[in-house]
Amino acid sequence: MLQLILYSKPGCHLCEGLQEKLEKIDNLKLDLQIRDITTCQDWFTAYQYEVPVLSVLREGSEINLPRPSPRLNVAQLEQFIQKHLLTIN
Repeated sequence: MLQLILYSKPGCHLCEGLQEKLEKIDNLKLDLQIRDITTCQDWFTAYQYEVPVLSVLREGSEINLPRPSPRLNVAQLEQFIQKHLLTIN
């Protein structure tokens, strides 16, 4: 199962849109964890100007993926994730 982390914050429309699309992906087995950056100072400091941030959890390490375009549909987002997973294997 692919472990994804979405760093988000309340009221972020880009974050909400990405989360909705990630939840609709059927062809990848995803374990999606949403992290609200306002609940942890380290997350807030790291990502306050960057959200949404999508990370893959591999062997206890987080690897940030490039930011997907908000214009991607669900199928395109799935392809985007698969493409970038190949580069981190």
